Amino acid sequence: MDGNGRWATRRSLPRVAGHRAGAEAVRRTMQAAVDSGVEVLTLYAFSSENWRRSEDEVSDLKGLMRFYLERELGTLQKEKVRLKLIGEPAAFGNELYDRLQQAVEETRDNDRLTLVVALNYGSQAELVGAAKALARGVRDGSVDPESIDIAAIEDLLHTRDLPPLDLLIRTSGEVRLSNFLLWQAAYAELHFVDTLWPDFDEAAFNAALGEFARRQRRFGGR
Repeated sequence: MDGNGRWATRRSLPRVAGHRAGAEAVRRTMQAAVDSGVEVLTLYAFSSENWRRSEDEVSDLKGLMRFYLERELGTLQKEKVRLKLIGEPAAFGNELYDRLQQAVEETRDNDRLTLVVALNYGSQAELVGAAKALARGVRDGSVDPESIDIAAIEDLLHTRDLPPLDLLIRTSGEVRLSNFLLWQAAYAELHFVDTLWPDFDEAAFNAALGEFARRQRRFGGR
């Protein structure tokens, strides 16, 4: 999800207004995913690099997370949406982290859509964490180096209990992955659009699904 700041700038609004509009796009996209029968929707809500933004902007983002979590929990329950977190959300402080975990617990039995929210997430750090875990296992003798394969690494990723990634959508005209699901995107279809995230809607989401359906997928030797 990219383009909140540019959306606000073009309207001579503060950046937080762009983030608010972006949160509304999250609502629309989640509903579109539910209506389309999508099994899992993952949103890159806050990257590990976002801490470099101004203290005021980070504070605004945390406040918006808290506000929309409270407001949308009922919708998650109504639509049978299960919330899952990836990344290191504990960095947001005990109050917000505890509330996030409570929402995860309250929605754990929902089975219509799994909404994965990446918070304080960075794919490179995720891979480094997996490598360190394997290295510790080799050091203490619990892991045979010759046994390390693709499955061994995937079992240590934050997405280990999720199905393979099929489609990755990047908004705002940027044509890069920006440290998002790098390993998982190995065989995913990539869809880049010029639309700024706050303007992303059901029609844009369905257009992405339509393009995905038209592509002839090839998986190399897998």
